[in-house]
Amino acid sequence: MTSSAQPPQAEGPDAAHRPSAAPTANSMRRALKRARDGVALDVAEAAVLLQARGADLDDLAASAARVRDAGLEAAGRPGVITYSKSVFIPLTRLCRDKCHYCTFVTVPGKLRRAGHGMFMSPDEVLDIARKGAELGCKEALITLGDKPEDRWPEAREWLDAHGYDDTIAYVRAMAIRILEETGLLPHLNPGVLSWTDFQRLKPVAPSMGMMLETTATRLWSEPGGPHHGSPDKEPAVRLRVLEDAGRSSVPFTSGLLIGIGETYEERADSLFALRRIARSYHGIQELIIQNFRAKPDTAMRGMPDAELDDLVATVAVARHIMGPSACLQAPPNLVAGEYGRLIGAGIDDWGGVSPVTIDHVNPERPWPRIDELAEKSGAAGFSLRERLCIYPEFVQRGEPWLDPRLLPHVRALADPETGLANEDAEVRGLPWQEPDEGFSASGRTDLHRTIDTEGRTGDRREDFDSVYGDWGALREAAAPGMVPSRIDADVRQALSVAADDPTKLSDAEALALLHADGEALDALCQVADDVRRSVVGDEVTYIVTRNINFTNVCYTGCRFCAFAQRRTDADAYTLSLSQVADRAEQAWDVGAVEVCMQGGIHPDLPGTAYFDIARAVKERVPGMHVHAFSPMEVVNGATRTGMSIREWLTEAKAAGLDSIPGTAAEILDDEVRWILTKGKLPTATWIEVVKTAHELGIRSSSTMMYGHVDQPRHWLGHFRTLARIQEETGGFTEFVTLPFIHTNAPVYLAGIARPGPTARDNRAVTAMARLLLHPHIPNIQTSWVKLGQEGAAEMLRSGANDLGGTLMEETISRMAGSSYGSYRSIQDLVAIADAAGRPSRPRTTLYGEVPPERMTAAHASDGHLPELLPVLGD
Repeated sequence: MTSSAQPPQAEGPDAAHRPSAAPTANSMRRALKRARDGVALDVAEAAVLLQARGADLDDLAASAARVRDAGLEAAGRPGVITYSKSVFIPLTRLCRDKCHYCTFVTVPGKLRRAGHGMFMSPDEVLDIARKGAELGCKEALITLGDKPEDRWPEAREWLDAHGYDDTIAYVRAMAIRILEETGLLPHLNPGVLSWTDFQRLKPVAPSMGMMLETTATRLWSEPGGPHHGSPDKEPAVRLRVLEDAGRSSVPFTSGLLIGIGETYEERADSLFALRRIARSYHGIQELIIQNFRAKPDTAMRGMPDAELDDLVATVAVARHIMGPSACLQAPPNLVAGEYGRLIGAGIDDWGGVSPVTIDHVNPERPWPRIDELAEKSGAAGFSLRERLCIYPEFVQRGEPWLDPRLLPHVRALADPETGLANEDAEVRGLPWQEPDEGFSASGRTDLHRTIDTEGRTGDRREDFDSVYGDWGALREAAAPGMVPSRIDADVRQALSVAADDPTKLSDAEALALLHADGEALDALCQVADDVRRSVVGDEVTYIVTRNINFTNVCYTGCRFCAFAQRRTDADAYTLSLSQVADRAEQAWDVGAVEVCMQGGIHPDLPGTAYFDIARAVKERVPGMHVHAFSPMEVVNGATRTGMSIREWLTEAKAAGLDSIPGTAAEILDDEVRWILTKGKLPTATWIEVVKTAHELGIRSSSTMMYGHVDQPRHWLGHFRTLARIQEETGGFTEFVTLPFIHTNAPVYLAGIARPGPTARDNRAVTAMARLLLHPHIPNIQTSWVKLGQEGAAEMLRSGANDLGGTLMEETISRMAGSSYGSYRSIQDLVAIADAAGRPSRPRTTLYGEVPPERMTAAHASDGHLPELLPVLGD
């Protein structure tokens, strides 16, 4: 075992992390045979193979090269090794981290003494990019330190002085200018990003990256470790970034830094972690295996460099673990000309090579000349081809991996046949703008009517096997939630507490009640109904409203959603602004006081489209309450416009937005959330949106979708979260129970989710919503769309007091397989209340009194559109 895998602590590593003894000849022989035979390796076998040397290493490399060659053959580029012609733009060398091997990062004083600013100026950035464009470069590699403003006041002052909220805002601005003024494609390496950061940057960069480096937590947590004191180098944080990149459909580059003190077992574990994420999201476009090189003036200057054999073995093992379709890179400037050995071990890419700039991370190691790379690759039997910063597979995949605003820039530089670079393409700036198609009607715009008469075209969208991620990996993650666990608790004691004062229920008592069945469940529902009566009385409320789903084109990848379609699917549609306004006007004519408007995250709709929708309704029907745009849509609008959530909501309110639906919540627990959806906003961001809306005077509903891969403990956490928000803001108008409709839901069709909640679940959830949200949220709504008339009446006897709306059209639940129709008349809703033995009355969105004029219009039409009324403009 070479010393390059030793931990760096001066006092010596913990015994549990001492390098293991050299593998036995038998274990090496077995592992090599499994590699030759193409059998899947485990972590222990990978750790053995990482120590192969001499003839064993030659054997390992040969089998890895065969795997690589099979992948290139399948990809249609046999015998091709790629590189990217790039410029390196070090946007700032300030960083909040303190990695012990890094010379890229500096401090403000040194920058000032050298005559540099805290960040490169726009002119400096564009000067490098223009020089690259003149020489035919196509990639602008933008690298910088992590969140420097969090550590350095000078960085914060620079950003404030130049009008940027944070470093990410400056990165976004520079990426846009590079696209528009030079034509280079930005590849962003800004360090640790949040899910929201990815949404902000995806429209301006075809690809991004961040090295995982290692999963060895001790190298971060223990004093003396190479990452100690660096908050952004915690392995769990970096793995979350890789997952968020996959969830956001961002082509992403990652990799390992070897020889910084990790053991072979830890290095193998790191490779398997990368494989898991690559398998789950299919978004890791490239894996870099980089060898540690000690640098003067760093804490690790005395550490030995990772040896070439170590690098070769790691490349070969990575190829076996990641498989034939993976793209593997080793930086050519760090291997002292030993190109043939890396090619022989299974790499298929040399990374970015610049004829303009140095490697600012390894400034002592100049890039090789491109003609030298071509010569060395040719000597190994490979031809050298230029690629773009986004790999050819992702160029050819298109949506959702490439934002429509980047398509013209990528197409201008890509070979349409291969997805590689068109080496003769002119590199010139192009406008960065919204697609020309804009907001126009297309597709099956009569779906709101024909879903009830003709149904959906098929039970799933055509990209079922790719848009949602890897179903096999998902099954493993979802398995614990498939069968709700049972608990042994005193239900009678819990019922006594609930009847006396539900606010005093402990978590254990609440869980006991969430599991209640039989007579205990009956008693629970009676307690909840008694609380309901004391809080809101006996009247059942409802609202005359119309749902308007303005598009169902969406690539977010929500696995519970049967509504979303690709733009080319038979059931896909988008309404024009005039069609939206027409439907709002029709609803007003039959007595509606509200339109509820939500849609898919259509890649072509600009972030300002939501303002246009609200404005169109208000201009046509000034008195209509606009209840619109889920938190996911709010984030989409904000990130696409470059506005903050607060700024965007303020603008939406000025355009006519009155309140927002608290949908997109599903279950406010990321353990469940990342099984239900590939790319929807995380829990923290949902909370941020609704709290910000409430602070701005924009009220919202709250919701929970249950009965899929969740358990009662998740319901409890969800209720507690909503209650805390309401205590703080008072902005929720109601809580809406949303039973999971399984019939056409992708996660059910894939055999992962349960077939919706049971009747017991529905009663328990409704009753516990009443108790756990008391006294913060007084209105509990049940869904006739999902439960039907009898089911809704039962929920009214279990603590609910509201039936929701007439809807007039309902597409989302019907596409999922709900059999209860798309609308209910006023008489229908009154009948449900009657079945529960309760009086009823109409309400407004905010639970106020309905004006007499609206009530007269509603009763004249019974609150629904005449059957033969055409939808104007369809």
